[in-house]
Amino acid sequence: MTSLRPRRSVLYMPGSNARALEKAKTIAADALILDLEDAVAPDAKEIARQQVIAAVKAGGYGRREIVIRVNGSTTPWGKDDLVAAAKAGPDAILVPKVSSPGDIMLTAMAMREAGAPDHTKIWAMMETPTAILSADSIVRTALDPASRLAVLVMGTNDIAKETRARITPGRPSMLAYLSICVAAARANGVDIVDGVYNDFSNEAGFRAECEQGRDFGMDGKTLIHPNQVAICNEIFAPAAAEVAFARKIIDVFGLPENAAKGALQIDGKMVERLHADMARRTVAIAEAIAASA
Repeated sequence: MTSLRPRRSVLYMPGSNARALEKAKTIAADALILDLEDAVAPDAKEIARQQVIAAVKAGGYGRREIVIRVNGSTTPWGKDDLVAAAKAGPDAILVPKVSSPGDIMLTAMAMREAGAPDHTKIWAMMETPTAILSADSIVRTALDPASRLAVLVMGTNDIAKETRARITPGRPSMLAYLSICVAAARANGVDIVDGVYNDFSNEAGFRAECEQGRDFGMDGKTLIHPNQVAICNEIFAPAAAEVAFARKIIDVFGLPENAAKGALQIDGKMVERLHADMARRTVAIAEAIAASA
């Protein structure tokens, strides 16, 4: 199986806050989004870009995946953000307000022209009704390696704003949008990360939403506060018992006498060969998490 990268906890850090950028080096998030967009006031955009680029070039973030969220291409800062981010060579550039396949391909071309290294991927914000309605065609660009598309990020606050939906406990107003994007991501081999939970002081509510996102098939969740990281890492990691049973499934299906069998009974449960494929992924992600600790 292709090596997996844990993306359980993806923490936004404001690019205009130099202290926060430094503190991020000690936070146990799987990924950090150094934000030049929503978290930065217009009069701080230039200094934020300078600080983020300097931080990325200086390094010191260890195993954490480093992502720069740029401003949109139609804003006064978008073009300069993208060129500077591409030259800095982070793990990925997060593109806001994606609405069509062309947004992905044009961004990839601009990154290439700016000298972005091959390892710098594109993460795409899914945060508008147009993006939801075009989800499959947007994510299908990932089948072309030139697109660099690797991850979808749900922008649930923006979706609520644009659709006039209310985000209430259980998120009934968001479930269709989340489901569509999960299906598009899985159909095209792309990871997907859930939107933020705004009430960071409500631990029970946050835990419930993490569990919902995990059960929906999300790879992880975007976060707005460091205190959310530990719970997120716990919930989006396979439990020890789940990993142990996955290893047993792999071992049993691996026995020569079971090579031609499509289903087996293991510990009183009927297990099909498709469960062996799922088990291999469970073990792989558990091993990736352990290796990154």
